Amino acid sequence: MLRSPRLFLTALFFIIAAAGAASAQETQTPAPGSAERKAIADALRAPVEKELKQKVVFKIDQLKVSGDWAFLRGVPQRPGGGKVDYGSTPYRRRIEDGVFDDWICALLRKKAGRWQVVKYVIGATDVVYEGWDEEYHAPSEIFR
Repeated sequence: MLRSPRLFLTALFFIIAAAGAASAQETQTPAPGSAERKAIADALRAPVEKELKQKVVFKIDQLKVSGDWAFLRGVPQRPGGGKVDYGSTPYRRRIEDGVFDDWICALLRKKAGRWQVVKYVIGATDVVYEGWDEEYHAPSEIFR
């Protein structure tokens, strides 16, 4: 027989709060030059170089990792910092039409210890990653 509903509710609150805290992943930004940051950039670099048919590096403006998920936002550049030549890429027409912003965003997931690209978008003129948390079941805090 339950003698104190208030005690029961208080205990229930603490149990739920502790469970939520244990399941929440800490969001972090891998430091420039770290192995984790390099692994994420390298995983993204492979498909981007294949699509653009040229070598690229990324000027990373935002990189957040939570558990096995990462979100990167930045600008693709030529090694040495020069602008990417989009003239012979699928983006040439969008640039000519004025519907291209020079940036990239990407969602990655670590599987079997290796980062894999889930989705990336180059040149969007809006916030294309809105809703990726729900669509891919990724932690929403990496997009903020």
